[in-house]
Amino acid sequence: MSTAMRKILLVEDNEMNRDMLARRLQYKGYEVVVAVDGQAGVEVGRTAAPDLILMDMSLPVLSGWDATGVLKSAPETRAIPIIALTAHAMSGDREKALEAGCNDYDTKPIELDRLLGKMTALLGGGASA
Repeated sequence: MSTAMRKILLVEDNEMNRDMLARRLQYKGYEVVVAVDGQAGVEVGRTAAPDLILMDMSLPVLSGWDATGVLKSAPETRAIPIIALTAHAMSGDREKALEAGCNDYDTKPIELDRLLGKMTALLGGGASA
């Protein structure tokens, strides 16, 4: 399976959202590590060496925007793809996420198939054209 042992860092402060998405990703064969705020996301990103990061943008302590900036400016984490997750589907948010350093953007509520397609594309897991 192409997703076997792919490690995903899920940075999400909402416990219900975090637990539900983590379980669904684990069911699909991903290893999931979690962080509950932006600062913890930066720390886990540095220590856990994830293959991809799912970053909520509205986080306590350090926002997802700022956490992304820190991760993308550090040589050891710069290459890790980040998908911004936000409930704020405002015009311009996708562009703002890409400018912040995110590789892609997805809106909440999460549609798992859509998110998995974006993850597969960034992980190079043979997404069908």
